[in-house]
Amino acid sequence: MDQALIIRLVEALERLAPPPPALPRLEGADAFVWHPGPAPRLAPVPRVSRVEIALLQGIDRQKDLLLANTLRFARGFPANNVMLWGARGMGKSSLVKAAHAAANAEAPGSLALIEIHREDIRTLPELLNILRAQDRRALVFCDDLSFEKEDADYKALKSVLDGGIEGRPPNVLFYATSNRRHLMPRDMIENERSTAINPSEATEEKVSLSDRFGLWIGFHNCDQPTYFAMVEGYARALGIEMPEEALRREANEWSVTRGGRSGRVAWQFIQDLAGRQGVAM
Repeated sequence: MDQALIIRLVEALERLAPPPPALPRLEGADAFVWHPGPAPRLAPVPRVSRVEIALLQGIDRQKDLLLANTLRFARGFPANNVMLWGARGMGKSSLVKAAHAAANAEAPGSLALIEIHREDIRTLPELLNILRAQDRRALVFCDDLSFEKEDADYKALKSVLDGGIEGRPPNVLFYATSNRRHLMPRDMIENERSTAINPSEATEEKVSLSDRFGLWIGFHNCDQPTYFAMVEGYARALGIEMPEEALRREANEWSVTRGGRSGRVAWQFIQDLAGRQGVAM
């Protein structure tokens, strides 16, 4: 076949082929959700579901630590990956979203928040390669992160956070919340210790993932005074008027029906109370 004809055919096929998709950009919003796949995209979130950082009660030390780390990063200074672990419903994910909002209030648009779902953790290297080329700083956030038996995704995460040949992009931090301090169920760690040739090395392999987070922030169950402070803080913020004694009595009854006290239980009570009183939220 004539060489010129071959060239024309190749050029014609190239014109027919669709252009490669453009890389996702951190534009048009302050928060995004990562969707991996053949055509990966960062879906913008017009309005983040969050509460103001001042409303988060009973976790003052945790607020100070996370906010200081987030503000340093937003200002262009070194900061650490963060693991927020501990009791359910005590404001771990709420604090991440509130700290992100506080950083952007100080320097609008400086920091993007990107949510990656637990089942997409294996695609984290792909996401980081996209973010590496961006000018904007980003917090990659995974809520309720943990790993089960036969789950090898933790190895990919460990390499990405610290130790891979490329390393973490300087414009990216990774924040995660978990009910488990070491991200693994205790029986999984104990099983590795009992069946391994070298028990200490096997255990170290499993728990070393949490060591890749430079900052650990623990959350613990709240006592009754802290629970009441949460309820009263929410009530003031929403303009709910009710005698303190009655408010505390109803809040206590609500916590008994829920089997415990936490920030989440306090917020659920306030939502119910606001609805009964006709107060818009």
